[in-house]
Amino acid sequence: MQQQFIKHLRSLLPQNRSVIDEIAAVLDISYDAAYRRVNNKTNLSLSEAVQLAKHFKLSLNKLYEVGAQNTMLAEKSPTIKNVVDLENYFRTSLKSIEPLVKLKSASIIYSAKDIPIFYTLRDTLITKYKFYVWLKFLNEDGTMSKVSFEEFMDTIPPSLIQVGLDLSDRYDYINITEFWNDNTINGTLQQIFYYFESGLVSKENALLICEDLKDIVHHVEQQTIKQTILNSKNNATYNLYKSDLLTMSNTVLIKTQYQKMFFTPFTVLTYLKVEHPSTCEEMNRFFEKQMKNSKLLVNAGEKDRTLFFNRMQQKINTVIERININQDLMFV
Repeated sequence: MQQQFIKHLRSLLPQNRSVIDEIAAVLDISYDAAYRRVNNKTNLSLSEAVQLAKHFKLSLNKLYEVGAQNTMLAEKSPTIKNVVDLENYFRTSLKSIEPLVKLKSASIIYSAKDIPIFYTLRDTLITKYKFYVWLKFLNEDGTMSKVSFEEFMDTIPPSLIQVGLDLSDRYDYINITEFWNDNTINGTLQQIFYYFESGLVSKENALLICEDLKDIVHHVEQQTIKQTILNSKNNATYNLYKSDLLTMSNTVLIKTQYQKMFFTPFTVLTYLKVEHPSTCEEMNRFFEKQMKNSKLLVNAGEKDRTLFFNRMQQKINTVIERININQDLMFV
């Protein structure tokens, strides 16, 4: 495998340039050390191979054709531990999605185990609440353990809110297909009641967050009916499938006329990015099959569509009732 790699690098260089000199320069090692690697006397480390691949703009997956061996390379998104990391995560995501906005052929398929992130990155209380929940999960030094939502709100940098809004805005320009089921909002509802019951979110804010969630469900319902992204300036299309057969995974497949890639969850917010062509094609075929076994809600008829969204609104109303009852019982 290493010999194949070196042979390919040599083919990319002009005849008057030495592959040994080139490797020595890129890896910042001596001529002798590079010589040993070129002649297979010393193994290239994975980090060295990646460094060389980046320099020569090569795909290691394509070079080694590892897909045939059921092995592939994946890129992990940066770890998030604090507010600064979260803001940098959004900025990195923003840079990644910018090129898609300019491509008319770009589309996203989202398997929504939870409410897709771009619905919660709005100028609403649920945006700040989601920041709070994510950082409660991801913080490792314990500084967030006893911080209430109300205390946290006073510390949110305006720049974090703005980059979240910018990221959400970009999604309004991309054609999106989503898979939801009756459980897609459950995680958010459980979080709201859990933190309220723990005394970390006030009754007033818990109820306001529930109202924001109702607005999101209504927003998605209107997009479903109109088959377009609301607020989109380029008439980006929207299709919502109700998938009862398969459990959602929060996997996101991005397609353009040039390539496909997908992101699959690793931990809260962090993803593994996969660009391996045959694996991406396999994921695309999987989603196409899922579409055939799901119900496109715009074609499902008004009754089925209304029932689906009403069930979600009823779930939110149930949590609102529990919050009110729970608060009343505290004073009995």
